Amino acid sequence: MFEFDFMRHAFAGAAVVSVLAGTVGWFLMLRRQAFAAHALSHIGFSGAAGAVWLGFPPLSGMVVFSLMAGFVIGAEREGERGIPAQRDSTIGLVLAASLGLGAWFLHMSNRGSSLATTLLFGDVLGIDVPTLEALCAVAVLCLGLLAFLGRRLLFASLAPEVARARGVPARLVSVVFMAVAALACAACAEVAGALLAFSLMIGPAATALKLGLGPLAGIAVSVGLALALSWGGLMLSWVTDAPVPFWIGLGAALSYALADLWRRFRSP
Repeated sequence: MFEFDFMRHAFAGAAVVSVLAGTVGWFLMLRRQAFAAHALSHIGFSGAAGAVWLGFPPLSGMVVFSLMAGFVIGAEREGERGIPAQRDSTIGLVLAASLGLGAWFLHMSNRGSSLATTLLFGDVLGIDVPTLEALCAVAVLCLGLLAFLGRRLLFASLAPEVARARGVPARLVSVVFMAVAALACAACAEVAGALLAFSLMIGPAATALKLGLGPLAGIAVSVGLALALSWGGLMLSWVTDAPVPFWIGLGAALSYALADLWRRFRSP
């Protein structure tokens, strides 16, 4: 399979996205923001549809729309105990508005059914060199920001009240992190599509947290599982002709179930 350029590009793109998804996803799950990841990937779909209508690459639209939504979600004022009072309501309203825009963009572009299928379920085998370069740039930016924010983000996630008392700018950290998550969701949509980018972002991270691992080990396991899911999905798709997102979603659910069983058998 590696004799074809499109397969080499697909494996390279999946590797870049997996490292990003595993790292960002771990922090999303730690902060209990799984719904935000789900919403951001769907919002990216609307941005991609708008970009196609205007004649731009879909990834650029995903990035712009996801970033805008990430800033809105991250900038929400905090309620008691550092938890945004209306987080889910805000996310739901932004998601609903963006999906309406996405439907309108598809209508205006006159490429409804085929374009919607590609954007919703991904086209990892269609990754070309410019897209791969863009994914690498997004990953470097996101991982650099996470490295800079890492200690503050971990502190604000585990003990928000103590972090604020120690002078950690929790709201700024939240805004920057949601911007990073938005970029990561846009990148994941290139591999798994807008509908199932959530599985690559959240499945490995949820499994790592279920195992009760520390931060470094948890992030490493999350990245390793994301890589196994994306590469394994590509290989199984080559053999069975089933779509890559199907294998990624199935593998994510199975890995979490196995982790849950392992914890149950280990517990006294």
